[in-house]
Amino acid sequence: MYEMPQKVLFKHCDPAGIVFYPRYFEMMNDCVESWFADVLEWPFEDIHKTAGVPTANIQTRFCAPSRHGEQLVLKLRVIKLGRSSLTYEMTATCNDELRFETEATLVHVAASGRPDLWPAPIRTKIEYDMKGQT
Repeated sequence: MYEMPQKVLFKHCDPAGIVFYPRYFEMMNDCVESWFADVLEWPFEDIHKTAGVPTANIQTRFCAPSRHGEQLVLKLRVIKLGRSSLTYEMTATCNDELRFETEATLVHVAASGRPDLWPAPIRTKIEYDMKGQT
């Protein structure tokens, strides 16, 4: 399971000092982007020269508020790999308390915006990562 630490910063919070829920989606994307760079060795700045990996579906449950200064741990696990898509589960915890859980599907698209097969080397890395996560 890929893990990424995330400190809750002032920019993530509303005036009450708790995370404004759209900022969680930014954190989720940061974790996905880090996973692509660290695990797949295919950073977004390279992908976006000729393709993209937009989110096609996302379902999220917010379980408890997070406050300014807290240290979250985001965990990402790929649960399904398709020809041009993948589905992952992600959680965020703080001191083992669940803050959110989400399931999302990404689609690899060509410059035309149409779904495109995962490049073979990337598909192999995703499959290898999935085996390591079981």
